Amino acid sequence: MPRLAAFAPYILLCLYCALATVPAGCTGQTAPVRVPAQWAPDSTTVVRPAGPEYDRSAAWEFFWGKHYRDIWATPVTVPVLRLATALPGGLHPLQAGGSYQTRTLRLRAANGKDFVLRSVDKDASVALPAGWKRKLLGGLMKDQTSVAQPYGAYVAAQLAEVAGVYHTNPRLVYVGDDPGLGTFRKAYANDLYLLEERPDGNQTDVASFGHSPLVVNTGRMLADIHQRPSARVEARAYLRARLLDMWLGDWSRREDQWRWASFEQAGQVSYRPIPRDRDQAFFLFNDGAITRVVSWFVPKYQSFQASLSAQAVNGLTLTARELDRTLLATLQSEDFREVADSLRRRLTDATIAQALTAGPPETRAAVAKRFAPMLRARRDQLPQVAQWYYQLLAKRALLVGTDKAERFVLSEPGPGLLRVKMFAQRPNQADSLIMERTYNRRRTSSLAIYGLAGNDVFELTGRLKSRIRVHLYEGAGQNQLVLPAASAAIAGITWHSNSADKFSQKRRGITVRPNPDAAATANTQSWMKRYRL
Repeated sequence: MPRLAAFAPYILLCLYCALATVPAGCTGQTAPVRVPAQWAPDSTTVVRPAGPEYDRSAAWEFFWGKHYRDIWATPVTVPVLRLATALPGGLHPLQAGGSYQTRTLRLRAANGKDFVLRSVDKDASVALPAGWKRKLLGGLMKDQTSVAQPYGAYVAAQLAEVAGVYHTNPRLVYVGDDPGLGTFRKAYANDLYLLEERPDGNQTDVASFGHSPLVVNTGRMLADIHQRPSARVEARAYLRARLLDMWLGDWSRREDQWRWASFEQAGQVSYRPIPRDRDQAFFLFNDGAITRVVSWFVPKYQSFQASLSAQAVNGLTLTARELDRTLLATLQSEDFREVADSLRRRLTDATIAQALTAGPPETRAAVAKRFAPMLRARRDQLPQVAQWYYQLLAKRALLVGTDKAERFVLSEPGPGLLRVKMFAQRPNQADSLIMERTYNRRRTSSLAIYGLAGNDVFELTGRLKSRIRVHLYEGAGQNQLVLPAASAAIAGITWHSNSADKFSQKRRGITVRPNPDAAATANTQSWMKRYRL
């Protein structure tokens, strides 16, 4: 089924061309509606809709969804941002950028702090290759921008604060034909944007980033935690952020959608997540006859509604699955339950109602009426959502070492259970416990342990017949497999060796095979290739 997602644009094309009710024919082109902003007499605010072009006929909405077209088409009052006077010394454009659908402009203040303008309106058609595909599907892809709540980032930031999750602080602004845009004037003038802090570098003055002295990107964080055991992500904080994602219906959480607040103490570095770019929070796609069909082929397109399911949790977490498997690997079922219960208690009816007052005044009543009941219903399901996700991750569990020397000790504390302890080896000192987790065969069918670089030791102690299939992957370095006494029964252990003659002992219950991914599991540098950085 996931492979069918690649064909979604072509499914859209076939369905689109088959509709005789579409006046524009099979071009998908919708001319953008340009409505001039209505300026206030003092020129400090403007009134204009975020996307009047998404206001379509009832017939169109029947096939392609009503989505949030009414909110996009509602004129809202927006403060005008003037770059020269926005902050002391002004804001100066540095660099244009953005993802496949959002336009961004990086700005720098006189004090060296960086900010980002992010366009409220999007254009997913630029993700299509230039040529006939974009010509045929471009307008339709642009029209589906209406699946996003244009001011959802406002609400998401308020709810993140209540949830205890770090966040950016977006402000809705209008940038006119501002001379301060310089060479970016033509591309960025006369539009609505979200202005927010850029989470990078020293953020000791930003409370919503934890006053972190150093905020880094995902690549740098992953490299650090895989190179040394003294660096780690606070797994429960990351789990809280992921449950918030699911509650908000935000499926677009790929690696670049995160930044990491770092904190150093006594030689140890810990990282806490900063989710960013809440473009897909409250995603609504399946309310059209055709878009509903498309959603069957693209599991990540989970629409925001009152009820959640195990299937929805799977779809909502697909884009960050590799991160989740890595960063949540040390947590038990009890951790998932405790974090979910804590989050549910924080998100009271009153705090939800208060958060929904964020955003333009003209849309607040409609937004509150639509979202308050669904947010309350989804909040009450958080404990079940957490267990669904724990079960999904635990089914085929993963544990990754670092480029330093570790010792992995496997034991069986009871029938059907497998306990793994990971220690950092320290010369002339006792090994230091990094993590400990017990797996249950009712939840876990297989466990893969990757040592990466360093002279790692995989130690099997006592009886090991939990019926959990265990795969041990050695990386670069001089690695050892230590077996228990001959009288101890062992079953279901596979040692994936980089050298066929390294392990010559034959033992029932242990299978020795060449490492099929030796080049991809040797060290941090090779392991990092599995992430979309």
